[in-house]
Amino acid sequence: MKTMNRLNALLGETLSSGPRRMGVIAGVVVLVVATAWMATRGGQADAAEPAQGPSPALTVTVVAPEATRWVKTLAATGSLEAWQEASVGAEVNGLRLSEVRVNVGDRVARGTVLAVFDDATPQAEFAQAEAAVDEASARAAEAEANAARAKTLIDTGALSAQDLDQFSTGARTANAQLKAAIARRNAASLTLRRTRVVAPDAGVISARAATLGAVVPAGTELFRLIRQSRIEWRAEVPEHELPLVRRGQSVTLVTAQGSQLKGTVRAIAPTVDARKRTAMVYVDLPGAGSKAVAGMFAEGAFALGESAALTVPQSAVVLRDGLSYVFLVGEGNRVARVQVTTGRRQGDRIEILKGMAPQARVVHAGAGFLNDGDLVRIATATAAPVAATKVGAKS
Repeated sequence: MKTMNRLNALLGETLSSGPRRMGVIAGVVVLVVATAWMATRGGQADAAEPAQGPSPALTVTVVAPEATRWVKTLAATGSLEAWQEASVGAEVNGLRLSEVRVNVGDRVARGTVLAVFDDATPQAEFAQAEAAVDEASARAAEAEANAARAKTLIDTGALSAQDLDQFSTGARTANAQLKAAIARRNAASLTLRRTRVVAPDAGVISARAATLGAVVPAGTELFRLIRQSRIEWRAEVPEHELPLVRRGQSVTLVTAQGSQLKGTVRAIAPTVDARKRTAMVYVDLPGAGSKAVAGMFAEGAFALGESAALTVPQSAVVLRDGLSYVFLVGEGNRVARVQVTTGRRQGDRIEILKGMAPQARVVHAGAGFLNDGDLVRIATATAAPVAATKVGAKS
């Protein structure tokens, strides 16, 4: 109405003015009419569209924590070493190696011939010693016969008591010489046997120093043998965790190559390294085979028993500024960022030790893109807790 009154007033002024003023005023009238029409349309549009609330920041999936039982473990590191190594050396002196029959990595049985020395000289010495035994045996037999005849003649007076003592002494001397000859023959036979180097136990050759044609002195190491092919894990356990380890405990190992091994605690060192503050724990690895190689690094976990655990998927835990958080869905589908304390891990799940209630609704997929207080849209319903299961977990 006010706009129409204004238009009437302008029209009156126009009629009383000249032609030039009439054109200016006509343009103003057109502008005012257009403005009024746009204002009317805008007001109708605003009245037609209702007010809308804030839109969700993200569509997420929500899960419930799972109450389960996990095997509590003690983690440690260490190296795989040979259970025992046998040093196989030369037992003869000054002989030439004529054969080397094994190499590093070969598996041998007890008594297997590993190398052979040239036995020409020991063979000759043995033959000589054997001949000396035959000669001494003949002399001893003759002396025994003379002494026996002397005893039969002593009563006839043909021989004196002194003569009888001489024959008896000669027989004892001949027998002693025979024993000495036999001992020399045995020594020559032993030297001959030692020209063949044999394995003192079953196992695998871990080192070889024997060279074909070499002349080595007695006592020189030719081979090293891992006895019975047994490999053990020598774990370094911190002194404050040592009371948790006991003989007979089961241990699970993972090597640097990704191989998994099972073992059993065999022994615990009675002393602690004063520099590292760790103690050595020896773990047998029966049936490890080629997966275990001496000198290899491995991580392991000692099974300490079972305990209750409240777990969520690892993707639900967000790391920010070195701290762990989860996003919990509350009233009105708004999320709250809550700091939690994490524990063991198993597969794709992680244990929550502190900061979250068992009945909480936890953002699973999309947690890494949220901020505290964001409004979210729930894609799926909260998952029901899964029945408790027994699985291993690293502490």
